[in-house]
Amino acid sequence: MKRSAAEIIREYGPFPDIKAVHGVTYDGSHVWFASGGKLNGLDPDSGKISRSIDVAAHAGTAFDGRHLFQIAEDRIQKIDAVSGAVVSTIPAPGGGGDSGLAWAEGSLWVGQYRERKIHQIDPETGKILRTIESKRFVTGVTWVDGELWHGTWEGDDSDVRRIDPDTGKVLEQLDLPAGTMVSGLESDGGDQLFCGGGDSGRVRAVRRPRRTQESAS
Repeated sequence: MKRSAAEIIREYGPFPDIKAVHGVTYDGSHVWFASGGKLNGLDPDSGKISRSIDVAAHAGTAFDGRHLFQIAEDRIQKIDAVSGAVVSTIPAPGGGGDSGLAWAEGSLWVGQYRERKIHQIDPETGKILRTIESKRFVTGVTWVDGELWHGTWEGDDSDVRRIDPDTGKVLEQLDLPAGTMVSGLESDGGDQLFCGGGDSGRVRAVRRPRRTQESAS
């Protein structure tokens, strides 16, 4: 396993009236993050919130190209990203113990915090298609370039790790500074991983290391 200190590129926030950041996703122009009673659209260039959607937003957030998906207690809401309307809901696999959320390959990927698991689920029914075991409490989840990354949070320690999607084996680990928590996680499709900062009320951009040809083979 390759292990190194996480390189924090930029910090956003804290923001007025936002006490905590939960799930995080990216729609190509805005970083959306959940803050309990609403979803907030952050412009990553200006660092300002330019849009918000009033919807229950307690944990993971994802985007499929048209809809936002948001965990709210024991359910996952499908939200029209333009109108902000909730168009459907499905049960969350953990029944309230779910954390991270990602969209990839036509499926939703749900982190279960204390159960240390990541579930691939059917976005229409909520049916669990497969489960990946982790060795740490799972927070945010994201896919990028065929890589599966997830955040962890135990005690005062957090890291972001790349795991083998078949075995759950940790392949690479980026350690955050002590006391710097990772709640949500999402890739920008390139070299940045956006990390929710939990009770700090911040969002952080962490550099995603590029694999060399040798390590990728």
